[in-house]
Amino acid sequence: MKNYLLSFFTLVTPFLTFAQDAEKGIDQVIDEKFGNATGWFVEAIFYQIPFTDTISVYWVLFPLIIGAIYFTIYFNFINFSGFVTSINIVRGKYDDLEGRENNKVEKGKTSFIDDEDNPDTIRVEGHDGEVSHFQALTAALSATVGLGNIAGVAIAVSIGGAGATFWMIIAGFLGMASKFVECTLGVKYRDIAEDGTVYGGPMYYLTKGLKSKGMGGLGKVLAVLFAIFVIGGSFGGGNMFQVNQAFQLVENITGGEQSFLHGYGWAFGLVMAILVGIVIIGGIKKIAKVTDKIVPFMVAIYVAAALYVIFSNFSMIGSAFAAIWNGAFSPEGIAGGAVGVLIQGFRRAAFSNEAGIGSASIAHSAVKTKYAASEGMVALLEPFIDTVVVCTMTAVVLIITGFVDPLNPPANDAQAILLTSSAFESSISWFPYVLTVAVVLFAFSSMISWSYYGFQGWTYLFGRSKRTEYTYKVIFCIFVIIGAAASLGSVIGFSDAMVFAMMVPNMVGLILLAPKVKEELKKYMEAIKSLKA
Repeated sequence: MKNYLLSFFTLVTPFLTFAQDAEKGIDQVIDEKFGNATGWFVEAIFYQIPFTDTISVYWVLFPLIIGAIYFTIYFNFINFSGFVTSINIVRGKYDDLEGRENNKVEKGKTSFIDDEDNPDTIRVEGHDGEVSHFQALTAALSATVGLGNIAGVAIAVSIGGAGATFWMIIAGFLGMASKFVECTLGVKYRDIAEDGTVYGGPMYYLTKGLKSKGMGGLGKVLAVLFAIFVIGGSFGGGNMFQVNQAFQLVENITGGEQSFLHGYGWAFGLVMAILVGIVIIGGIKKIAKVTDKIVPFMVAIYVAAALYVIFSNFSMIGSAFAAIWNGAFSPEGIAGGAVGVLIQGFRRAAFSNEAGIGSASIAHSAVKTKYAASEGMVALLEPFIDTVVVCTMTAVVLIITGFVDPLNPPANDAQAILLTSSAFESSISWFPYVLTVAVVLFAFSSMISWSYYGFQGWTYLFGRSKRTEYTYKVIFCIFVIIGAAASLGSVIGFSDAMVFAMMVPNMVGLILLAPKVKEELKKYMEAIKSLKA
């Protein structure tokens, strides 16, 4: 361990020099060069299809929304019918189904598939997997509940008005079905190494699942593409962006340009990198132990504050929800009208809960279970918590406190966070300080979960040795420091594009493998019925 830490600090030193020179424009030069080289990719992923003079829609929203609607219908509205069952699974009501035999992994017998079930999963029934249903849920939630719920919602309701909230809720409910499908597949087609370590996610269900359908070549190509995209996304959107936004809020709350932290983003990043490094060295078990403490705590604080603001303005709750309903179908003064409002709602919901992107299935694949559909059922709670609950509360706070101005929307996420902070401050004078702590925790938990996502893609491409593991983790920690110290807009934009590029190979696999998921669901529901009998 000491050798790895020494190597880490040796590698970090040049980047500290880079961070100190950022004031001289080095980061701006890199940003410009990088932007020129990668701009085509960003433009391709975030290309907007023009419908009218005032309405343009990101093309990536179409497969996400259409896919979610398809899964909702194909699985008989499981996002509603399976809700109570999902809660019972998290509560441990059906744990007796797991059997808990202490079977061991057979060496050299991983990574294969037959027509009925995945031997990699069956072989270690009882102790297969590494974390509980609740820990898998919180590990995945920690990567989705975050800045999108605070800043993204502020942008949505500022541009689309109160009505955008309605469409965020609809998108959240639809996304529950997509999460169910991808996380069921994540467990069904995972690999379990000789030491019991779980490797899972779209890389594996694309490779193994499509091979079982006679499309092995396509599966490998899609899996490699996904692995590349998830690595890039982990360094940028899941790392640099998170720490950058957290530092901006901390700097602002401590005095802005007069803050003692001004110009010392690298120091903030170094502290965060050390904390992140300590957690991620331990793998998914350590990550889960941290996230199952942080996530419920920070969500509880945020929700409690939102409820306080909402109920302290009790007389305005009715009018707020009326504005949400009316604004969804007959908005006044909103660019793009009702369609524009719908687009803003769906866009921000998709960016927030990541349903259909495939990332959450990586965390959920590490769960201890022998029924793949059981974890899919747990996963469908994510978009509900993330979008239907947390995002809606943020929107209602903004509407009630009057911080919704479609004529003057925030220009970026940093400004949007300050807008949300001001909305809470209007009712709770000291809450901006608490929100700052919450944002730092959101960023921290998102980074450690995304490190796991990127690591899974890394091992898929480069192997599972300790050297490849620590190479990735050291690089990830270095990017934490860079993200806090520099304003590399093009780098972060490129990485965000890679996050949404993950959707393309993932959605192809989800559609083709949906019948396999239906088989797993039938098997699990029959097991529950037998338990009740």
